[in-house]
Amino acid sequence: MLTSSFLLGASVGEAHFNSGDIIFQLVIFIILLALLKKFAFGPLMGIMKDREAHIAGEIEAAEQSRAEAAKMLEEQRELLKQSRIDATELIESAKKQGEMQREDIIVAARTDADRIKESAKREIIQEKEKAVAALREQVASLSVLIASKVIEKELSEADQEKLISEYIAEAGKEQ
Repeated sequence: MLTSSFLLGASVGEAHFNSGDIIFQLVIFIILLALLKKFAFGPLMGIMKDREAHIAGEIEAAEQSRAEAAKMLEEQRELLKQSRIDATELIESAKKQGEMQREDIIVAARTDADRIKESAKREIIQEKEKAVAALREQVASLSVLIASKVIEKELSEADQEKLISEYIAEAGKEQ
């Protein structure tokens, strides 16, 4: 125990305060704090403020980019919607135009068919008239031929029918 009291006594004996050392250390500490504030904390705080301003600017730029992207997306959607409407209108217009062309083609075809039919009827009538005229000429020439033969000789009714049949057969062969 003696040793512990000796140690205890030694530490109690040196416990007196040296106020000069405390003041000196306090002044040095304040000078150190002032130097740190001026040379370390000042630039460090400036760097931190610059960094904060840079980050705030980046956040603001990102927000503007996001807003612009949203605006462009909406514009693209509107353009796509308008394009679909235009495409639908174009298709409808093409359908209507196709229907109109189809009707025009049908009307033109009917008109042409009617014109061709009328032309064919006129040709048929002309050919019929020609055939009738040719037949009349043949009948007339046959009649003249028969009459001349009859005049040359007088025939009985049976001979006359036989003669007419022969001349008709000859006229059929000539054609």
